[in-house]
Amino acid sequence: MDPSQDINLNSPNKGLGVDHSDSLAEVPVEGAVGNSVNPLPPGLTEEEAEELRTELMKVEEEINTLRQVLSAKERHAAELKRKLGLSPLNELRQNITKSWQDVQTSNAYKKTQETLSQAGQKTSAALTTVGSAITRRLGDMRNSATFKSFEDKMGNLKVS
Repeated sequence: MDPSQDINLNSPNKGLGVDHSDSLAEVPVEGAVGNSVNPLPPGLTEEEAEELRTELMKVEEEINTLRQVLSAKERHAAELKRKLGLSPLNELRQNITKSWQDVQTSNAYKKTQETLSQAGQKTSAALTTVGSAITRRLGDMRNSATFKSFEDKMGNLKVS
């Protein structure tokens, strides 16, 4: 493979060593000596280049074989899951449940829950205290002479 060739790892043909954007005229012919289109890198003999090409072909064949084996294993796993009644939705649900259980047992969650519980209790106590103070203050106001005078005036308005 030409060292200056850019390899796109996101390509579906990654690892195949074939750049399909080149025209057929640029593809080197196997065994062609002194090919001017694809010259040998400096310091590499024709025999070494041929060895590397052979090794590259073997590696590419292994990659293709591994892809086929992986695909067959994935199909087999999907079939086993189907027979067990495991759908992708069930798997997702199980993963979420397990993740939630993991979160609930984590120290961070326990500390946060404890802190929020204490904050809620303190807030509730504070609101109760404020509510009691307001109720007491309203009671004091109601018993005051000003409020009684106001209440009497309002009562007179209703009667009229």
